[in-house]
Amino acid sequence: MAMAPTHCPLCGKQFRDHTSITRHMSQPQSGCNNWIDDLIRLNSTFPLTGHDPMVVDNVSNAHEQGEPEDESYYDFGSQGEDLDSGGRTRNEDSEAKVTNHLPEPPLALDKGYTFLHLFDADENSIYRKTNLYYPFSGQREWQLATWILRSGLSMEKINSFLTLEMIGDLPLSFHSARELQGRAESLPSGPRWKSQVQHHIPQSLWLFSTGRIRLNVYSTAQKLSQIYTDWMTGDHAWEMQVHNMALLKSSSHVFFKSALPRGATLLGTILSSDKTCITALSGNCVAHPLLISLTNIHMAMRLKSSSNAFLLTTLLPVTKFIHKNKQMKGMLQDRLIHHCLNIVLQLLKLAAQSGVMLSDPIGCSCYCFTVLASHIANTPEAMMLACISEKTSLITMAMYKQFGDAFQHEPQTQSKTLKQLEIVHSHAHPDDLEEFFHEAQKFHLNGVDKPFWWDWLLAEPSWFFTPESLHHIHKKFWDHDAQWIILAVGGSKIDFQFSIIQPTTGYWHFYSGISKLKQVTGRCHRDMQQSIIAVSADAAPPGVIVAVHALMHFNYLVQSLCIDNKDLSHIAAALDKFHVNKQSIIAAGVRQGKGSKTINNWQIPKLELMQSIVTSICNSSVIAQWSADVTEHAHITEVKDPAQSSNNNNYDPQICRYLDRADKCNQFDLATSLLDRCDDLGVVGEESAEEDDELDDDANDFPAELLSSSQSPRQPRPITDYFSIAKILQAKKVGSVPFPLCSFVVGHTALNLAYDPSINLGGPRRAVHGTELPFDKVQVWFKIRLQETEFHNPHNIQRAQMLNCAPPSDPWTLGHYDPVIIQTSSGHSWPASSLSGHSIAQIRLIIWPLGRSGTRWAWDDQYSTYIQWFNISSEHDPTTQLHTLKRAKRSNGTWMGDIIPVSQLRVPVHLVPRFGATADTHLTAYNSMEHTREFWLIYFWDKHLFFALSK
Repeated sequence: MAMAPTHCPLCGKQFRDHTSITRHMSQPQSGCNNWIDDLIRLNSTFPLTGHDPMVVDNVSNAHEQGEPEDESYYDFGSQGEDLDSGGRTRNEDSEAKVTNHLPEPPLALDKGYTFLHLFDADENSIYRKTNLYYPFSGQREWQLATWILRSGLSMEKINSFLTLEMIGDLPLSFHSARELQGRAESLPSGPRWKSQVQHHIPQSLWLFSTGRIRLNVYSTAQKLSQIYTDWMTGDHAWEMQVHNMALLKSSSHVFFKSALPRGATLLGTILSSDKTCITALSGNCVAHPLLISLTNIHMAMRLKSSSNAFLLTTLLPVTKFIHKNKQMKGMLQDRLIHHCLNIVLQLLKLAAQSGVMLSDPIGCSCYCFTVLASHIANTPEAMMLACISEKTSLITMAMYKQFGDAFQHEPQTQSKTLKQLEIVHSHAHPDDLEEFFHEAQKFHLNGVDKPFWWDWLLAEPSWFFTPESLHHIHKKFWDHDAQWIILAVGGSKIDFQFSIIQPTTGYWHFYSGISKLKQVTGRCHRDMQQSIIAVSADAAPPGVIVAVHALMHFNYLVQSLCIDNKDLSHIAAALDKFHVNKQSIIAAGVRQGKGSKTINNWQIPKLELMQSIVTSICNSSVIAQWSADVTEHAHITEVKDPAQSSNNNNYDPQICRYLDRADKCNQFDLATSLLDRCDDLGVVGEESAEEDDELDDDANDFPAELLSSSQSPRQPRPITDYFSIAKILQAKKVGSVPFPLCSFVVGHTALNLAYDPSINLGGPRRAVHGTELPFDKVQVWFKIRLQETEFHNPHNIQRAQMLNCAPPSDPWTLGHYDPVIIQTSSGHSWPASSLSGHSIAQIRLIIWPLGRSGTRWAWDDQYSTYIQWFNISSEHDPTTQLHTLKRAKRSNGTWMGDIIPVSQLRVPVHLVPRFGATADTHLTAYNSMEHTREFWLIYFWDKHLFFALSK
């Protein structure tokens, strides 16, 4: 039945339905978008009653009651005490935390629209009432079609595939690439991509906005220590919604008003821009993508590359100007970028000023303001966007000679920059390039006449240029910290010592060292940081090690996903320690530039930026949420893959067509999955119960690994969930699976052994001193997997780590044995107790003795492991701040071993031999652990291990 046309209550314009009216009244440029102001004024004049559906408490309670449980939460039951990082149980900790909510939370109004409403508004929706997958014949044909469309195959190869005899036997409704693409074009469409710099923001982004906002979390009821996690817990998000602020609207007028109106929802906009190469080795084709996301998307979800939380907004132009002056060329390029950003982001800036009505995932309309929370960029890009010149701080008023100061300088604010630009405009016209640039240089500006952020409400460059770990932590480590160590130790010596560290499964091993690496990636940076302090400890001057260790400690602390005021003091103390000891680096002559020329200053922009990280955490919360790793991955999916599917000529329109089809396929896939799920949930009665029984019976025939498969779309390396595997196995009937269980959970650790042992040993064996053994067969495993939960969020799991305990073989002529932390006291738990009640040992063998028929003995229901102990030093080394370990020996000099239950294993740990001033040349990567007497315990091997051990 066709819906009767309706009219806008303000202008009287006729629309097809209520959804169209909502869109019309949501546009910032529409004269009808001021209705929310009238509603807010009426709300303040006539207080709402407790039975009114507009009462905020009612809305929030409804949201809370309908909030689903987190499916990734693991109840460990009685197998281990559920402790947090502070030694309390998680339940006690959640009760101790206090959250300040807004005094006037956001309003959520009815009659919005959802993603499925837009999907059903398509002209072909009438055909999908009988065939959900129209214009395809059904689900199976759609699965094949979407695989082909996303495969990146050319039209010629698609035609070749469809002409295969096996494919020809399928009852497909399309028989050529052109027919397939024609059907894809008829799928429900969102905003169309255009090859010009005025593309609107994709509307699907707004589906992630939230209604109720929690702010200012404290660790105790006395509110003595504030906890920072995502952007909404920072001070700026609170101030934008609560306090009155002075807002600059033009270059000459300043006025005061409330930051946001009552009932508004804050949408923190995240931008990211960086140049990336489209073609490899030839063509020199470069793209400059601008990506966008929202702080309202949960941080854990936003940081997953497979979540596609960052969407491509536009491709900024990459041009080459013909001006003879190199500085003028750079200034013109910078101006063009700002001009394009002004066009592309205009609607966001209007929404930040006037607000816009947007629908949340459940169809409620919210009055939203799109403030700029962060712009993720590397240092040169950020300096260009901040409109400052080289040798000037990105965040503060510091000049290059002040970059090494041990304190934070005055911030570079929006008002200061705009006031300086106003003075420049009064002395020179922007079209007079050289004169304008000359006047701008007096204020250390780059010559951009109109920054893109000048009229963006609440946009403060010193706020939204947030530090991020890839460029400001890991890249800085390689450019400076690692180079100091390499020069202090010597290239050949440090290369050899890195090469003889025992390899760890799943981690990069530097067989050729690190001094000659080229095009080092962020993953390589992280792997180097793990061992560089221990490798160089006794070979470099102590002052250099102390200074670099302080920076390393700082780097790991700021990457925490949860930081409180105590952590902030530790971060500041680590940076202060570096500044106290930094002169040792210059004294050793290892701070060098090009041509091995010694540098006697600290003019390092990223070093000065580190002074602003504590302030940034307080204002915008943890820097881990601004990781460029995700945006770098988005360059592949949003730019490089579309470009590679083209014919390498006239990229822009072809990329637009590719993105249009990709958006349509993604939305159609999501909508059909949701609707299919709804249909499945609607099946009730005896039929569904019988189907469940059949599925459960079939599942018994599959390995547990298949039962836990939870691979995300387009995620190449899914994390196997051994916690879920253990739950499934525990729920099985006795006798239906082998016992003892090969996967089980103890505390915050899941342990997994292969179903089939590596070897079986059997036959008569003679026991010492005439002792009779209660078993005559033994199963032996050479590998075991340990999986942990995250330190700050026990609801999330990490990737499982493989531990080896293999006997001698080629090239491991002395065996391959990995170290592990073992719980030795039942009164302590990992990771809450750190090393208290725990020891470190090397696993040598994993066994399960098979008891004789009819014989019962104490350990017949669990696996055992033979280990060899290490003795841990009681104090940290004063230079490296690391623990040292030595082999535990008996009085006769033999290594001390023991047999313990496998359930006492907790977490893998990494040890590096203490090489001394010069490593023994007879050592190799395969024998260094067996021939070394003393080892370093590496805190920096893993961030979660670091937080546990550094307590």
